[in-house]
Amino acid sequence: MLVTELRGRLALVTGATGGIGSATCRALALLGCSVAVHYNSAASAAQDLIVELRKHNVAADCFQADLSDYKNVRLLHKQVTEKMGPPNILFNNAGITLKHGVKDIAEVSIEMFENTWRANCGSAFLLTQLCLPDMEKAGWGRVIFCSSVAGFTGGVVGPHYASSKSALHGLIHWLSQTYCAKGITVNGVAPALIQDTAMLPGSSEELAKKNPLGRLGRPEEIAETVIWMVKTAYVTNKVVGVDGRLFAQ
Repeated sequence: MLVTELRGRLALVTGATGGIGSATCRALALLGCSVAVHYNSAASAAQDLIVELRKHNVAADCFQADLSDYKNVRLLHKQVTEKMGPPNILFNNAGITLKHGVKDIAEVSIEMFENTWRANCGSAFLLTQLCLPDMEKAGWGRVIFCSSVAGFTGGVVGPHYASSKSALHGLIHWLSQTYCAKGITVNGVAPALIQDTAMLPGSSEELAKKNPLGRLGRPEEIAETVIWMVKTAYVTNKVVGVDGRLFAQ
């Protein structure tokens, strides 16, 4: 079944003030979806975003949490549920890199490795675990993880980042087969070289030259992929690379 509008649904978008997060919030609001905007430090950007979203006659509010701390993950879910209701759509978009361009495994301390995993994978797992029971009760849910092409290829950031993203793929595969009969789909989007994001490993001009399309991707192009996954009930257990054919799969 193809969903043509999302009025009556609530999406929780983590890392919502970044390029991909904010573009996805806008795309959801255009379909009538209420949006819980998560942010960590960009309070002003979060406030501006909810003002913009409310112009589409949808409910929107913002919630602060440092998702590298599991206590804050639980608090985020509690606050969203108490103020807006249980999310039926979860876009686990927040992530960190901590260190770019690792050339030797000795450059990554075990603390850096664990912190990256906690922020990129552990918090997404916990937030999904918290949201799934209400999705099961409703018989409808969408869970989408923002991975990276580094999860396919190893990428250029480092082993801490690549392994935290590839771990999401295994999580997607297990969750999708476990919950597909309950009306819940689970998918992932794996971007590469998207403009207006904090994950770019270099200047936009130089990186655009490396892409076969000759340009960087736009946050709106990732958002459109997320919307496709939300709208289409027959799509689950997929990790879709959106990378301008930078990496062959």
